[in-house]
Amino acid sequence: MIRTIILFIIVFGLVVISHELGHFLIGRRNGIRVVEFAVGMGPSLFSFTRGGTKYSLKLLPFGGACMFEGEDGVEREQNEENPVSSGEEREGVAFTEAGVWARIATVFAGPFFNFILAFIMAVILSAFSGADLPVVGIVTEGSAADAAGLQEGDVITKIGREPIHFFREVSLISALNQGETMKITYERDGETFSTMLTPEYSEDDARYYMGIVNGGEYLECNPLQVFQYGFYEVEYWVKLTYKSLAMLLKGQVSKDDVSGPVGIAQLVGESYDQAEKNYGTPYAILTMLEIVVLLSVNLGIMNLLPIPALDGGRLVFMLVEVIRGKPVPPEKEGMVHFAGLVVLMVLMVFIMYNDIMRLVR
Repeated sequence: MIRTIILFIIVFGLVVISHELGHFLIGRRNGIRVVEFAVGMGPSLFSFTRGGTKYSLKLLPFGGACMFEGEDGVEREQNEENPVSSGEEREGVAFTEAGVWARIATVFAGPFFNFILAFIMAVILSAFSGADLPVVGIVTEGSAADAAGLQEGDVITKIGREPIHFFREVSLISALNQGETMKITYERDGETFSTMLTPEYSEDDARYYMGIVNGGEYLECNPLQVFQYGFYEVEYWVKLTYKSLAMLLKGQVSKDDVSGPVGIAQLVGESYDQAEKNYGTPYAILTMLEIVVLLSVNLGIMNLLPIPALDGGRLVFMLVEVIRGKPVPPEKEGMVHFAGLVVLMVLMVFIMYNDIMRLVR
């Protein structure tokens, strides 16, 4: 239990800090005054003030914040909360006083830094774990893949219009398919072919199968390929996140498939224990890096959704400002973000409750 908590704090903290650091660095670079840069939530365990900015470590490791002066139309009393040392001047301007493109860059930087973190972790993963190439393994006799003419050793390069770089992408598309016919583009002996494949339904498993058993040829990446397949790794998780969101909107994902901090902590702990038990500590560490990629991509994408109180919602208001040539009245924007925040908090409480109930079952 203790190890799970420590691992969760490290993994989740790394993802959140990278996000808030993006806001902080680009905001400061654009001359915007930072009131507080906080890691965690709740009461402060430790803090210090420098240049008018309060740096604090909070009690609960469930998030973080980079608060700018004047953000959301609220002017903060810096003289009382964040006093400046003798002879030291506060740096920058209030958020609302900065140019619109400076504010857009500052808000966008949080999700962008999540993608940077994901890419760095993915490069490390590719260096140590290599890549599972989309090479066809055993083709089940009489299956859909057999009828489509696929053979062992074929390299699948596209399914429909979607480029394929890993065998796990083939497995994912197969798992999500609902019986739709797919165009499979593949290479065999240096030549490119295409065929149509309609997965067959299994009554026993209540899902559709392509008829490819196993597959994936291990590639040990060279120094250049680690960057190439690191990019493909991030791309894979981006596509998976968007597909998951689409399934959620279509009602194909249940509430038990959505997790909050408690569920993430459980995932981190179970993944580490299982990987360490089966393959050893080095593999368990690589599994943690993969979870960092997953969470960082998820946080980046979720924050870019045009939902009030999230970065995406703030960007919508700023883009409206660019189009109109003047900002939306701060009090109106603040009300919209506050309403969005209330909804998000209710949703978070529901997800956390669901995580706890799932844990005690």
